[in-house]
Amino acid sequence: MSTTPTTSIGRFRTGSLTRRIGIAAIVVYCLAPFYWMVVSSLRRPSEQFSNSPLPVPVSFDNYAAAFDARNGFGRALLNSLVVAGATTALTLVVAIFAGYALARLHFRGKTLILTLIIAASMFPPITLVVPLLRLFTDAGWINTYQAMIVPSMSFALPLAVWNLTAFFRQMPAELEKAAQVDGCTPAQAFRKVVLPLAAPGIFTTAILVFICAWNEFLIAVSVVNDRQMMTANVIVSLFTGQYKYDQPFGTQMAAGVVVTLPLVLAVLFFQRRIVDGLTAGGLK
Repeated sequence: MSTTPTTSIGRFRTGSLTRRIGIAAIVVYCLAPFYWMVVSSLRRPSEQFSNSPLPVPVSFDNYAAAFDARNGFGRALLNSLVVAGATTALTLVVAIFAGYALARLHFRGKTLILTLIIAASMFPPITLVVPLLRLFTDAGWINTYQAMIVPSMSFALPLAVWNLTAFFRQMPAELEKAAQVDGCTPAQAFRKVVLPLAAPGIFTTAILVFICAWNEFLIAVSVVNDRQMMTANVIVSLFTGQYKYDQPFGTQMAAGVVVTLPLVLAVLFFQRRIVDGLTAGGLK
């Protein structure tokens, strides 16, 4: 029994419509919490538990309260930027060399090393808090940036090494060989040929590592008790209301928007580079 062109077009349109509805449902599901956080942050403090879908009237009192000097939120944002930026830079340096070595060198036990790298990322962070706290106390690292940066690197490195190893493997080894034939040393071939071509993968890894470090909470709340050194995520959890038993819901929502917005804008602005990094190989 043959299928008429009209029937085929109808099925195609139905399938396309179903996919669009499914995508729209997923987008709404993912963005609904962020939308409600924005709406809650724009309500007046007296209406913070309202269930209306829109803030009427719009108020920025919660944002003013979040940045009140007594909360230390501005300083905490700077601390988060320092920790996430340093973690990203150091992780990329280590991951680039480790990923390139694992992709290009042939030696016994390479598969085992990659397996151990992935296995290291499966340990729950909560199991590492007590040993790290004891170690950092003995080293005098409590209330320091390095006490937050070093553990964040250990959590981000497995993902970074794995991503970059896979990306370097897609790049043909003939690129370095051709550069060496033209007179480059192995180091020059890596710096002048491999790194520029690997930029999409490196950029994607940097975004993922930065998001991971920016959102880190458990280690930061465990190794820091000085408000001047706390990150934004920790400070938000310590917000208090005007009175002892007040719940600063609106202020926390405003601070949450401020903490989340840079990540959302970064992903939206660099989405094409991120997709290129996840899908592109060495040759186009």
